[in-house]
Amino acid sequence: MAWDRGHEALMRWDLEGLDIRDKRMFGGLCFMLDGAMLCGLMRAGGLYRPGKAAQAAALALPDVAAMEMGGRRMGGYVVAGEDAMADDALRAQLLEMSLACLRDLRAA
Repeated sequence: MAWDRGHEALMRWDLEGLDIRDKRMFGGLCFMLDGAMLCGLMRAGGLYRPGKAAQAAALALPDVAAMEMGGRRMGGYVVAGEDAMADDALRAQLLEMSLACLRDLRAA
């Protein structure tokens, strides 16, 4: 299994009410909003896209780390570990940062 199905259920619950499409990417499952990646799931945990402007704030949260792929740090993306995924308020904060990132991308 490429991602935790319990985390998937939590993330789908968090995304309720948004017009989300899912897509398999990065060896995991990503959730797309208006064709842009919002968040997702990987073996390492939840994947969120706070964007480069909010990445430092996201990394300051407990059990949140920089996203790395192939040994390279992915700017603007973070991974929420097991404890972070278990925390409803923390997931909500990361999701709001990710939604703000997509709003900023649309406005640019």
